[in-house]
Amino acid sequence: MAQEKLNNLYERWKALQPLLTEAQQSSLSRRFTIEYNYNSNHIEGNTLTYGQTELLLMFGTVSGEGHLHDFSEMKASQVGLEMMSQAVKEGNMPVTQHFIRTLHKTILREDYTVYRNLPGGQHTSYVIHAGQYKTRPNSVITRYGDRFEYASPEETPALMTDLVNWYNEAEASGKYTVVELAALFHYRYIRIHPFEDGNGRIARLMVNYILARHGWPMIVVRSRKKTDYLEALHKTDMAVGPVPSDGAHASLTKIKKFVKYFTKLVEEELTYNIEFIENKDASVWWYDGEKIAFRSPNASKILGILKDNPYITFAKLSEEVGINVSAIQKLLDGMQEKGYIQRRDSDKSWYVLASSVL
Repeated sequence: MAQEKLNNLYERWKALQPLLTEAQQSSLSRRFTIEYNYNSNHIEGNTLTYGQTELLLMFGTVSGEGHLHDFSEMKASQVGLEMMSQAVKEGNMPVTQHFIRTLHKTILREDYTVYRNLPGGQHTSYVIHAGQYKTRPNSVITRYGDRFEYASPEETPALMTDLVNWYNEAEASGKYTVVELAALFHYRYIRIHPFEDGNGRIARLMVNYILARHGWPMIVVRSRKKTDYLEALHKTDMAVGPVPSDGAHASLTKIKKFVKYFTKLVEEELTYNIEFIENKDASVWWYDGEKIAFRSPNASKILGILKDNPYITFAKLSEEVGINVSAIQKLLDGMQEKGYIQRRDSDKSWYVLASSVL
């Protein structure tokens, strides 16, 4: 049933493609660029807001407070996304370890040193190597307090060779659906955790690489649903067992909990894309993967006005909407708080972060 629903959604998506206007294609591309980079990095602790991410990636503008590292990380993430997208356009070349390591070097940019405080006032440090497999063991403390070990540095190269060889053979065989193939690659890769940092971001890039090279739309793992993502991985880990090599060679049957989660995720993203494109109502707006439910119809009207005239005054806005300035200010404050709009300090213009395909 789930597969039938997924196939029907995909067929609806494909049927829309020849009908997309240039404006619709641009809106889809812009929306995905912001939402993917914001969410994938936010999951890993990047502190930039949705608005800061959009202004940075669309206009190269640094807005508000933030760590320099977070701004640099976000720009590098976009370069990695562009590199992956270009590889898709160049054809169905086999996946290689070199490609994965190059993606990693792109998003990390350069080697850097991490400093850690230890019990008893002791300190330690180690180097994160961009584009190189790990040189020290890595593990994770689960939400239940358990320590889960990934593949050792010594076994990582061989397991990555197995992963890449398996993927290329499995893709050619047609044994799996595209969604199954992407889910299985993601899980096996995460169980290896080949790098000292950036493994989650690479896993999500590679999932989209697999989907896109087979004509499926790319997806966003939403930061607000991070718990669902991690819980699906955790439940699957419990089913597969703690041995890293078992996880790196897990079967589709063993990871059915993660496949179920991933299938639902693709369904949700396909539905979002379809509804975004098919919408013909100018009052409907979207923000980070969700349709905005306005309490007042004046809010959607204000968004449209601000989008067309970002320098409009409060008095003029009040006149066009037909409500007093105090009510206008209240609505603007509410939309700013939710991130739908942002006021630029430099010229006091309004920037609309919510999306509308019309």
